[in-house]
Amino acid sequence: MKKPLPLAAGLVLQELFWLVSRVVDRGRYSPEHFDVNGFDLPVERLPAAFDGYRIIHLSDIHMGTWMNRERLEGVVELVLAEKPDLVAITGDFVSYTLDESLDELTEILARLHAPDGVYAVRGNHDCWTDPERVSAMLGEAGIVELRNDFKRIEREGQRLYLAGVDDVYDERADLAAVIARLPDDGAAVLLAHEPDFADQVAGTGRFDLQLSGHSHGGQLNFPVVGPLFLPHLAKKYPRGLYQVGGMKLYTTRGLGTTALQLRVQCAPEIAVIALRS
Repeated sequence: MKKPLPLAAGLVLQELFWLVSRVVDRGRYSPEHFDVNGFDLPVERLPAAFDGYRIIHLSDIHMGTWMNRERLEGVVELVLAEKPDLVAITGDFVSYTLDESLDELTEILARLHAPDGVYAVRGNHDCWTDPERVSAMLGEAGIVELRNDFKRIEREGQRLYLAGVDDVYDERADLAAVIARLPDDGAAVLLAHEPDFADQVAGTGRFDLQLSGHSHGGQLNFPVVGPLFLPHLAKKYPRGLYQVGGMKLYTTRGLGTTALQLRVQCAPEIAVIALRS
């Protein structure tokens, strides 16, 4: 397994970049500047009763660095205004520390709601800090964690399955356990923090769509050059929509940042996905 950035090193980088980021950022991304990216997504096995089903996909909040209370409250307002059927969050709620973030996360994320619920999986930063405390925060906020598990959603007697794996980078994902319990009928959507896991997921032939984050869309993107850096397990499918075998993958640009609190040609994203049969 590729080793994570040590906690101390991450904190040092965070401090080094803080002043530069504050000068460049100047509060540029206030809540109204988040990219609410809505699009239709055909899903071959989707039952007719779910045609038009709206999933809001969020990822990489990274509370406590660039993401603060005001910005996250703005995100929640934007999400609720879209009236989704379901909200899915694909990990990295925190960056390097928890104590100053968990209470605010619990309070603000508890305001999220949708008819079929709010679901999440953990990301690598969640698992590198204190994964059990992150899970406890999700529970207190009323968010269902899909830790190598799935949820059945029903409409007019027809079914859609939402599954999730724990973090791949930290070797906590157990796709085989999910497949073993998942019924064979109906369309299935998988939440997985790292997008490059899609090659393995598509190989099972069971999932129609994977939702991921982790890459921050490259965060710093320049003409010709492209993204300056992409993390492990987000180099192949860093942003946007892909066809991976018989499965679709959507990698969101995410909401927050880690140590370098700066985005170039890569606005934070709230993905509003309307499934089409």
